[in-house]
Amino acid sequence: MDGRGLFLREVTFPSGEQRPALGLGTWRMGEERGRRAAEVAAVRRALDQGWRVIDTAEMYGDGGAEAVVGQALAEALRGGLARADCFVVSKVLPQHADRTAMARACEASLRRLGLDRIDLYLLHWRGSVALAETVAGFEQLQRRGWIRHWGVSNFDLADMRELGAVPGGKACAANQVCYSLRERGVEHALLPWQRLQQMPLMAYSPLDMGGLVDDPQLHAIAARHRATPAQVALAWVLAQPGVMAIPKAAHALHLRHNRAAQALQLNEADKAELDRLFPPPRGAQPLAVR
Repeated sequence: MDGRGLFLREVTFPSGEQRPALGLGTWRMGEERGRRAAEVAAVRRALDQGWRVIDTAEMYGDGGAEAVVGQALAEALRGGLARADCFVVSKVLPQHADRTAMARACEASLRRLGLDRIDLYLLHWRGSVALAETVAGFEQLQRRGWIRHWGVSNFDLADMRELGAVPGGKACAANQVCYSLRERGVEHALLPWQRLQQMPLMAYSPLDMGGLVDDPQLHAIAARHRATPAQVALAWVLAQPGVMAIPKAAHALHLRHNRAAQALQLNEADKAELDRLFPPPRGAQPLAVR
């Protein structure tokens, strides 16, 4: 089984490819050798439970998170998991965003991941390298077969429009940004624009780095649904069209709770209450960065 049946909603990429709207984040993994075995077990547990989108980056643990994901994937693939069913996302640092450095960085990421190809390779944030040079680097990696799709992270609307104006820039497949009940600024302009492009917005920190896990403001709604505050917060993000949420979860219970949040149907009264508690933006706001 490819695991997709365990996930209730998918997002569609510009290519037409569909993937689950709920993925696993790995930020803060790979930072301490003493936690390596537990972290590998956590990612392997997620794969065994049917999670198929895994997000990581060369920056996380200086490559340690990619190594954790790579070991867990290797074990799962030996156990019968089909590589084509997995969607592996990684990110290149802005100082590695020119053609030469990007090739070296991607090769190192592939080695740590134990893969011959990354499904989606993102520029982690914008740096000093010209966007045209970065796009050329992504295209070079695609020609080599090292990546399938490329995208960006922490780009606001002005950045996205500038990217679209450079040669090849319209091939961007996704933009990963901070988005949660507490950080709704992208709703003003960026998210509507990405929907028009049929370009998924990947929401990192959908639980506000844990700040929404037990937020007292969410207790009443959670109680009505026999859910947790974290599930309410995650269900709200997952209900947004064109959005993929990538919360980190290292424990079996959190993985189950996060997956169960997909089935939580917030009604109009719930949504109105959440808008009152966490107001949507009334105008342009600086892009939140975590």
